Amino acid sequence: MRFFNTAGPIKPERHYCLPPLARLSKDELLALIDQEKYFVLHAPRQTGKTSSLMALMEYLNTEGKYRCLYVNVEMGQSAREDVKRGIRTILHEMASMARTFLQEPFLKDTWKDVLAESGEDAALNEMLTRWAQESQKPLVLLIDE
Repeated sequence: MRFFNTAGPIKPERHYCLPPLARLSKDELLALIDQEKYFVLHAPRQTGKTSSLMALMEYLNTEGKYRCLYVNVEMGQSAREDVKRGIRTILHEMASMARTFLQEPFLKDTWKDVLAESGEDAALNEMLTRWAQESQKPLVLLIDE
């Protein structure tokens, strides 16, 4: 039985919803991605941003032209001024999401070494650089929060 959800991303098989990608200008987003541009999805709270980003990730991965990962960096906020702890949290979350959504072990197997070698100031850039070099397809990273 489906129901209305107001707490977190929707699951279309469980929740009543509008199709998440129908609410965005998919053609405009795909054009930005094809041009390797950054974009910001800005909207009020609880309007479906996370659900839309997750649907976009699924769409891009199914399409097969890109490898796309959604990652929520909100957990890094708890580190406040502790940059090393914040970066560690974000890298761990990226690795976890890559394992879950892409069945990708590279980040899990690499992030701790990159953090130790590069330090907290350069670790995120170095991790993304190595992952892009490792990937057979262009990467799209959707960062939430």
